[in-house]
Amino acid sequence: MNPSAHRVVIVGGGFAGLHTAKHLGKTGYQVTLLDKRNFQLFQPLLYQVATGSLTIGDIAIPQRVVLRRARNVQCLTATAYDIDPARKVVHHEFGEIGYDTLIVATGVKHHYFGNDAWRAFAPGLKTAEHAIEMRRKIFGAFERAEITEDPAEQADLLTFVIVGAGPTGVELAGAIGELAHKTMVRDFRRIDPQRARVLLVEGAADVLPLYDAKLRRAARRQLEALGVTVMTETLVEDVSADGVRVRQGEHRETIRARTVLWAAGVRASLFGQILADRTGVALDRGGRVRVEPDCSLPGHPEIFVLGDLARMTDARGREVPGLAPAAIQQGRYVATILKRRAAGKALPGAFRYADWGTMAVIGMNRAVGDLRAFRTTGVIAWYIWALVHIRALIDGSQRLRVFVQWSWKYFTRHIGDRLVTGNPTSTQALREAHGSDRVKDAA
Repeated sequence: MNPSAHRVVIVGGGFAGLHTAKHLGKTGYQVTLLDKRNFQLFQPLLYQVATGSLTIGDIAIPQRVVLRRARNVQCLTATAYDIDPARKVVHHEFGEIGYDTLIVATGVKHHYFGNDAWRAFAPGLKTAEHAIEMRRKIFGAFERAEITEDPAEQADLLTFVIVGAGPTGVELAGAIGELAHKTMVRDFRRIDPQRARVLLVEGAADVLPLYDAKLRRAARRQLEALGVTVMTETLVEDVSADGVRVRQGEHRETIRARTVLWAAGVRASLFGQILADRTGVALDRGGRVRVEPDCSLPGHPEIFVLGDLARMTDARGREVPGLAPAAIQQGRYVATILKRRAAGKALPGAFRYADWGTMAVIGMNRAVGDLRAFRTTGVIAWYIWALVHIRALIDGSQRLRVFVQWSWKYFTRHIGDRLVTGNPTSTQALREAHGSDRVKDAA
């Protein structure tokens, strides 16, 4: 790398950060991509990892593999925790790194609306670790139900509650419903997976609140066809190890369930607050950073904020959504600004988001799509959804693996990654619980 070159530091290697780095490859810039993980994760398909259709390796790829041909880009795995705008320095867990241009794309985290204690009982779905934890809870519940002889405990284990009926909640509920009522029907001897209850809880009047009314109705019908019970206009009042307490109007009910999954809300990462503290930039109620039409911070043209962390209005006056396509487009846009600056060319106008629509999948051959040219449901929507998501994967080998996995599942109705991972109960724990004289060894 050229030590005298203009230094671009990108904090966050998700959709926005990685695409910015990729489009700055083979330029005169000295680019450093800093992320606490060494891989990019295709989050829209995380629910398929949680429900066994795909593995983490199918939807994650090391950033340095994507950028291996960009000799001017360096990847560092470290957690950034502060910046010094006066010195133009980013502080990370192993030291500090200077920048001339800083790009922040650290995304969002789960939001429990002031009830962070619920996190221990209702995991969300934003990281690889979250997906593996969900998979362990979902398939572990079926395995535990096969062992127990207590009908009440069995019923608790076979009750799954998903909180939040946006796209992630709908996709999770549909996938679990499909597992219980179609995929695993013949896989157990003492339990009938079709007896599983899958409850989708939503505070709004319908599922997918931001979609067209016709698509909302279609999504609800498709969920119910998979055995999902949809509970709308229902608020969660408490979450514990034993289940969920909900309220519908004046009616309160406690739903006993061993598996509660959170898909109800997100909040900007803590790096947004760091930017606010160090630069005085304004944050919205969700902690997102308000940026200029070119994605830069007000008063700091050398700092850009992209992706879910940014709150911005595009050139058409529309708020840019926190979706993967928007983050990718912002990454390419900021890379274009920097390349034109270096070449002395005119800069592009304000960011303009190309909105091609949104889609949500409910199960095999079940989906809804609110696309730019038309709305669609059912089999056609599912095929479009599959093609769009395969095409959006950043690496060719990922596209091939996902296509093969989905094709296998489509024609056989079998899925292969139902592993219940994590540390099994140790011999010592068994001895403490049941007495050392009864427990001799644990295989």
